[in-house]
Amino acid sequence: MNLPQQVFLRDAMRTLNLTRESLSQRIGCTKRALDTWLLPDESGEFRAMPEMARRFISEILAASASGGPASAQATPAATTTTSIPTAFGRLSHLLSVDQFSRDTAERLFMLADVMQPIARRRKVSRVLEGAVLANLFFEASTRTRLSFASAFMRLGGSVSDTTGFTYSSMAKGESIADTSRTVSGYADVIVVRHPEQGSVAQFAAATHVPLINGGDGAGEHPTQALIDLYTVQREFSRLGKLVDGAHIVITGDLKYGRTAHSLIKLLSLYRHMRFTLVSPPSLEMPSEIVELIAARGHIVTPTDSLAHALPDADVIYTTRIQRERLTGEKIDDFLAAFEINKKAIDQHCRPDVIVMHPLPRDSRPGAHDLHTDLDGDARLAIFRQTDNGVPVRMAIFATLLGVEGLIQRSLRDALWAVPATLGPNDFPVDDLDLPSGR
Repeated sequence: MNLPQQVFLRDAMRTLNLTRESLSQRIGCTKRALDTWLLPDESGEFRAMPEMARRFISEILAASASGGPASAQATPAATTTTSIPTAFGRLSHLLSVDQFSRDTAERLFMLADVMQPIARRRKVSRVLEGAVLANLFFEASTRTRLSFASAFMRLGGSVSDTTGFTYSSMAKGESIADTSRTVSGYADVIVVRHPEQGSVAQFAAATHVPLINGGDGAGEHPTQALIDLYTVQREFSRLGKLVDGAHIVITGDLKYGRTAHSLIKLLSLYRHMRFTLVSPPSLEMPSEIVELIAARGHIVTPTDSLAHALPDADVIYTTRIQRERLTGEKIDDFLAAFEINKKAIDQHCRPDVIVMHPLPRDSRPGAHDLHTDLDGDARLAIFRQTDNGVPVRMAIFATLLGVEGLIQRSLRDALWAVPATLGPNDFPVDDLDLPSGR
């Protein structure tokens, strides 16, 4: 695949584990020149990279792949995997982040980079024209359901939706197996969200078409974790930082917060990570996940104090309390001490900290979730996070349905008027691809 220049360079930095500054030094160009090469093609400041530079980087990548000197940048965790249900690929199911190694996750992110112009409404592709997605959501959802639908339709497919038990045949007593087998006759790929942990795997066992876990009770949310990791990588690239060695603070409902469960597993594929886990009493991260992360050689520190956790944090990932899953835990007396707000960030954090949340956040007074007083603050990445959901899920669909190699040559210009930003308080789209301080 003849990759766009920006995608080629981003993938090279991920593969070689280099920042913009270290890559520019490695290939003998100025950092400013590299910054202009990394801009989207449609940017007014984009500059074409000299062919000699592309060849040189390609040679470095080839040496790395063959075990040459560049391979010293590789990490042991890149090839470390746990027991997985199946590898992620064509016509497989996507049920767990355990299906990914660092290498396979980053290859997916390279494809997501290719999808960015489509997600940003600059380009159009119809590689899934005629294909049908069945969105089976037996639990409330706005972002996840619409993000999957948008991703599929932006590749030319169509979507059939069902929401809740009331309007499904399962309300009449139909089994999961019967529902899954029936729907697989109608659709080319299925997304399932279900409130009971383990139910999504039951759906997958009864279908012969690819099935994606859209949220499995208190278990996992693998696509959200992939989106979150992709967002961390893009934010770090903008700031000139590497994921390896980062300090990640995860706070909120860590017992039932399936996004936190999946994300910490993916981040543990990187080297020398520090995780500080902050939660109210009785909502701590499950011990089996903490033990897994520690066994991979990372530092895991549980605490109930934000003041102790936030200094030196590179990322703060906070989640709402999953009140619909609580089983008698008494938490309301503690919540005020766990609120992430502008005062806490200004008082304890570095200026380049990234604040993330999988959304929805509870913005009602007294909820003590991520506070709205951070809205419009460049450190708040939550809407860039949601925007990244579309290209990542497009990449997942393209991989599962085997069209990933067709994307680049299928692109054509969008013909409608496109906004300069995706939201009223966002950076201009081009500025997201430049390092901070531009």
